[in-house]
Amino acid sequence: MSSIAITKETYLEWYKLMLLLRKFEEKAGQLYGQQKIRGFCHLYIGQEAVVAGAISVLKPEDSMITAYRDHAHAIAKGVTPNEAMAELYGKITGCSKGKGGSMHFFSKEHKFMGGHGIVGGQIPLGAGIAFAEKYNGNNNVCVCYMGDGAVRQGAFNEALNMAMLWKLPVIFVCENNGYAMGTSVARTTNMIDIYKMGLGFDMPSAPVDGMDVVAVHNAMDEAVQRARKGDGPTFLEIRTYRYKGHSMSDPAKYRTKEELEEYKHRDPILAVKATIVNNKYADDKWFEEVEADVKQRIDDSVKFAEESPYPDVEELYKDVYVQEDYPFILD
Repeated sequence: MSSIAITKETYLEWYKLMLLLRKFEEKAGQLYGQQKIRGFCHLYIGQEAVVAGAISVLKPEDSMITAYRDHAHAIAKGVTPNEAMAELYGKITGCSKGKGGSMHFFSKEHKFMGGHGIVGGQIPLGAGIAFAEKYNGNNNVCVCYMGDGAVRQGAFNEALNMAMLWKLPVIFVCENNGYAMGTSVARTTNMIDIYKMGLGFDMPSAPVDGMDVVAVHNAMDEAVQRARKGDGPTFLEIRTYRYKGHSMSDPAKYRTKEELEEYKHRDPILAVKATIVNNKYADDKWFEEVEADVKQRIDDSVKFAEESPYPDVEELYKDVYVQEDYPFILD
């Protein structure tokens, strides 16, 4: 049973957040094509409901950690579009001081514990963060995201085992967008119901429709309640879909145009907008104002990133060791 009611305001906030995430990613893709953003870049377009449905049940004090498709998670957790865009540009004003780039957003302030480039590397870290929360007795939870390819890593099984043994306040979320890079789930395993992997540890596990923000909200709410009560972790396989390739260099020729269009008809943003319209939660003017505000915020973020300076060379030696005067760094 949901402990956090879904109200008119919930739908309005979902729409504003998901539209912001969508437009940010679209602009990032455009700028990447102009070579203003370099390196790797993995877009979240199509998957917005997965993070929006989680944020509506979490507290600011709760932690979040994910893999390298991390822009949306960071912004949803409180990183500003300015900080996010500056990080994509490699500027000092970015959320990781321009040294992380697309794959390594981070914000200690907002308890966004990073995007991580090693496949599955963040899973035991998520369990460790939850262990710290439990040890400190603060009733916070950690949401640990991963892709469908990451569940093939041994660290996944090790982390789930320890989390269940110690009843850690962690929600493991597999964002199953159907393809680990360019390989479909069906080509990598005989068992395509990924959520069942959690059952081997007696961990509450379930599939969730990731194109339906209400379904995500309710599933996450139940999992968070369990974690806060001390009943331990949950494993959710949230079935979603990315409209773009794995990264900006992926033409996504491994799937059909018909498949892509089928999912676009289930677009989570359009579904939320339809609910708002059908229930008369807002009028056309409200939508126009939200869209104008989002456009302005994205435009401002690009201007901010363009005008921000790059890190100084000395920044290479900072944030590497806790000890500021670490003696073994050579100038």
